[in-house]
Amino acid sequence: MNVRRLALAAVVAWIVDIVFGFVVHGQLMSDLFAQHPDVFRAQADMNLPLGFGASLVGMFLFAYIYSKGYEGGRGMQEGMRFGALVGLLMVAFDSTWGYVMLRESRRLAASGALAMLVEFTIAGTIVGALYAPLTAPRSAANKAAAA
Repeated sequence: MNVRRLALAAVVAWIVDIVFGFVVHGQLMSDLFAQHPDVFRAQADMNLPLGFGASLVGMFLFAYIYSKGYEGGRGMQEGMRFGALVGLLMVAFDSTWGYVMLRESRRLAASGALAMLVEFTIAGTIVGALYAPLTAPRSAANKAAAA
């Protein structure tokens, strides 16, 4: 595992994710959020350092999981697929249950789900583009022979 490249990929993806969040959630979806004052905290009540710190830890985990499953394909393409799969996983577990349990409109839920899918696809593409293993991954046959 190339730890330096993994860390670089995680930090760059985290920074891009912050910008994405500001543009999408802070600007494009702000009217939708304003329509749901009983669902969301007021900005003054938000603990942004906690959110940014947790996101950084999450992006390191995201990059680490990518590195463990890296199959040796083209980095950006493999990263994009990985990010889209994680995005779909997050939509299935997080966005859908948010809609089920919170008082949010279908439009807000659908917009949030789409944003999450795009967000993780972008993060995966960045991680895939920047991460490079120290050695080429072993093929399935080599893995079986080594076991």
